[in-house]
Amino acid sequence: MRTAPVIELQAGDLTPDGEIFCPNPKADMKLWNTHPRVFLKLSATGHAKCPYCGTEYHVQPDQALAHVHAHAHH
Repeated sequence: MRTAPVIELQAGDLTPDGEIFCPNPKADMKLWNTHPRVFLKLSATGHAKCPYCGTEYHVQPDQALAHVHAHAHH
């Protein structure tokens, strides 16, 4: 069984709400192993795991999510 990849992200790869979607171009996924697009929230912890394929996304700690705090007034 192949292990799912861990994708390192920059803060700029996230949406303004601190999300990323999977399948993601940075994960280099082929058409045969894609699944329905799912949005993963990284803003709280800086990492998320896709429930479909197990790919893990991590924002580099030094990037943390500084730009997300600008929109904290929901």
